[in-house]
Amino acid sequence: MGRILKKKDPEKKKALRFEKAQDATSAKDGDGGSINKPTPVLKKVPTLAKPKTPVAEPGIVQKSIQFLREVKIELKKVTWPSRKQTVGSTVVVIVLVIVISLFLGLVDFGLSSLIRTVLP
Repeated sequence: MGRILKKKDPEKKKALRFEKAQDATSAKDGDGGSINKPTPVLKKVPTLAKPKTPVAEPGIVQKSIQFLREVKIELKKVTWPSRKQTVGSTVVVIVLVIVISLFLGLVDFGLSSLIRTVLP
C-alpha cells in the first residue's frame, strides 16, 4: 500500500563529499609529480544495538490517512475531460435513455394489448 522511504546514511554522504573534494584537489595539482598526501581513513563507528521492541501495527486512523494521501496522489495523475467533452457525453447518455425508454414503452404497450386480446 505505502512506500517505504529509505533514509540516507549521513556518514556515507560525508565520505562521498570528502572523496569528491580530494579528487578535485588532485586534479588542480596537475602534472602528477606532486606530493602524494595520505588520504585519511574514515572509520565507521559501530552503533549500539537497540533492543527490539514489538512494532505496533498502525491503527485505523493511520491507515485511513495513508489511504487518503495515496488517493490524492493518484487523482493528480488522472487526465480529466474538458467541459465540452463532458457536456457531449452527457447529452449522448440522455438521448440514449430517452430512445430506449420509448422503445421499451412501445414494446410493453404492444404486448399488453396482445395479452388483452388473447385473454378476454
